Amino acid sequence: MNNEQKEKRIYTVSELTKYIRVIIEDSFPAIWIEGEIANYVLHSSGHIYFSLRDANSVLKCAFFRHSNEKLKFKLKDGMKAICFGSISVYEARGDYQLIVEEIEPKGVGALQLAFQQLKEKLHKEGLFDERHKIPIPYLPTRIGIVTSPTGAAIRDILNIARRRFSNVEIIILPVRVQGESAKDEIAAAIREFNRIKNVDVMIVTRGGGSLEDLWPFNEETVARAIYDSEIPVISAVGHEIDYTISDFVADFRAPTPSAAAELVIPKKEDLSNLINTLMARLKNTLTGKLGLLNQRLTALRESYILRQPLNFIIQYEQRIDDLSKDLNIRLDHIVEMRNENFNNLISKLGALSPLAILNRGYSITMKLPDRVVVKDAKTLRKDDLVETKLGRGKFISRVEEIE
Repeated sequence: MNNEQKEKRIYTVSELTKYIRVIIEDSFPAIWIEGEIANYVLHSSGHIYFSLRDANSVLKCAFFRHSNEKLKFKLKDGMKAICFGSISVYEARGDYQLIVEEIEPKGVGALQLAFQQLKEKLHKEGLFDERHKIPIPYLPTRIGIVTSPTGAAIRDILNIARRRFSNVEIIILPVRVQGESAKDEIAAAIREFNRIKNVDVMIVTRGGGSLEDLWPFNEETVARAIYDSEIPVISAVGHEIDYTISDFVADFRAPTPSAAAELVIPKKEDLSNLINTLMARLKNTLTGKLGLLNQRLTALRESYILRQPLNFIIQYEQRIDDLSKDLNIRLDHIVEMRNENFNNLISKLGALSPLAILNRGYSITMKLPDRVVVKDAKTLRKDDLVETKLGRGKFISRVEEIE
């Protein structure tokens, strides 16, 4: 019994946890694990904490800031992911967890997912709205180029400019078009052109490459610099099959740097031919117009009006006299009819007048002094004064008797 007690090894919780931690870390120093992200938390420190789970188990994960700073896409709950890292134990709680060093979305590349997420975000904010886009000037005097000074893109643009219209001035703001610092240099160059305002249009460009090579043109800072530009921007990144966020935000997307140059720089020869054609067309139009005017002038000069102007005036004077005579006749007729109607109305009014009744032998008696018409003898009293109006004249009498 004493021997057993001597051989018994009692661990503290901390000792056991450290022991387990060493065993686990030695057993799983580097491991890929796939699962569904849950309980995603972005801490104010910049560290990311989440869980990986499948149908039966859950594994806690810690994605520290120094490892997640270069993450191109955003994590979210429900996303299927593949994580690379090492298994460790968080001693304070005794939890084993995955210390994540890299993470990839399952089924799609990390950069492709980041591209889709940013595209969806900027589209919702209206950065791709056609109403915001500025028309590209037809014949710019100065063209600003944001690109690498040593790349194939700038050589193609300069060759096309010399060949098509050598008078156009080209100003280059050299930037890196690949690597971690490229996005900030490209955005700064776009803003610099807007600050100095010495170009009519801007081409943001680089030659072809992989998705990783073209990635600076998929960065949000570049997209917002293009959107904020008051100078129209043409995006010409990579080859025809390559699409970047810059293409969607820019005022115009050209499939290649060469296509951008051809779009913005017309051929001088074509312009010269167009001017000659328009001059010839203008000359023919003016000649035809002058011919028509000359024909009209000749016709007017030979017309009856200009040959016999007094006769023309006399005819119109006669016509005025005829119209005046006809007007007077019509007015006399109207006045005659109006007078006849008026006399008829006077006759009807006279027939209805009380005076006409008096002329037929009737009279009107009014009680004085109120001059109220007497319609009933009962309204009178003896000695009342009354006035009687006849067809001609009137008289006043005193009531002697009432019957």
